[in-house]
Amino acid sequence: MSSDQPRRGRDTAMSAGSPMGSTAAIVIALVAVVAGFLILRQIRSDDDGGTTSTPDATQTTVSLDSTPASTVTPVSTLPSETTTTQFVPTVDGAVVVVANASTVNGAAGVLTTALQGQGFSTAGATNATQKQDLTTILYDATNTGALPVAQSLAVLLGNPVVQEVSTPAPIEGGVLPEGASVIVMLGSDKANKTLEQMGAPTTTVAGVVTTLPAVGGETTTTG
Repeated sequence: MSSDQPRRGRDTAMSAGSPMGSTAAIVIALVAVVAGFLILRQIRSDDDGGTTSTPDATQTTVSLDSTPASTVTPVSTLPSETTTTQFVPTVDGAVVVVANASTVNGAAGVLTTALQGQGFSTAGATNATQKQDLTTILYDATNTGALPVAQSLAVLLGNPVVQEVSTPAPIEGGVLPEGASVIVMLGSDKANKTLEQMGAPTTTVAGVVTTLPAVGGETTTTG
């Protein structure tokens, strides 16, 4: 037999254990590792839905001016309060008496009639113990209904002064007539004027004199 066949077997065995065989095995192993890494990365990417979140490109602009804007507080304007007097022409026990304190004879009787037309309860007209230029209204503080009636008279007559009556009362006899609790001390400023004129602002027109007819039943004044 020929000796070539055993030699070939030895050559094949040597060829299998050569460095070239080891290098090929290492390369194959590296390829397998890389392939496994890529497969694992693909699997993770699929689990995340295949999307990669990116930060919002919108940026918030921050003003560098740190000075706060001034705030103007609106001022609430409330309507001014107005006080009104309820018109009370008559109250039980609050009878009005007009005393003539002017120099115009019969003026108190005229005003008495005019007040009756406005619903006031009146006593007969009388005279004051002294003359006065300005009209005043006096009331009896012991009568609870006297003040509201006196205030109503003041509104009607152009807001003369309202005050308590003194003792003795400044009228003839020194006492109020029975049932009366309010006195209109009719001065020269209101004498011979209508209620409308008394309530209106005072005006003077040269050469014009208005005279109202006198009403009987009043004591004539002198002076």
